[in-house]
Amino acid sequence: MEFMILEGMPEKVQLKQILQLHEVIFGASNDDLLFNMKLKNALTIVTAIHHSKVVGYKMGYEIDHNTYYSWLGGVDHVYRGQGVASNLMKQQHEYLKMKGYSVVRTKTMNKWRNMLLLNIKNGFDVMETYTNKNGLHKIVLEKKLCD
Repeated sequence: MEFMILEGMPEKVQLKQILQLHEVIFGASNDDLLFNMKLKNALTIVTAIHHSKVVGYKMGYEIDHNTYYSWLGGVDHVYRGQGVASNLMKQQHEYLKMKGYSVVRTKTMNKWRNMLLLNIKNGFDVMETYTNKNGLHKIVLEKKLCD
């Protein structure tokens, strides 16, 4: 398995694979995701690639010079339970440290329990919870990136 860090919008083939994987995992509109990706400041995407195919991704963007938002990510169901998500997170956090960020923030929901547990196991703290305008309960987590 190879891990790559992409800065900005990915090339056409990788973008297509990321969007397809996102749609399978989340059942969400790729048009909305693509539109939002283009609006993000300092967008980065860590990809897990197996046999030239994107099997996992973790994307995020800069909130400010100190804080990075880990926005979206997922792993193909065939590759789950093999440490792919953990490795994506590790790669992302190493990259963020190198770029000088001191905090990484993310949000999740109870229905994404594996992501919530992964975040907590990797040093994230629950900072707050809230209910959004659609009635979904969100959990905000942060991790300090210092050693």
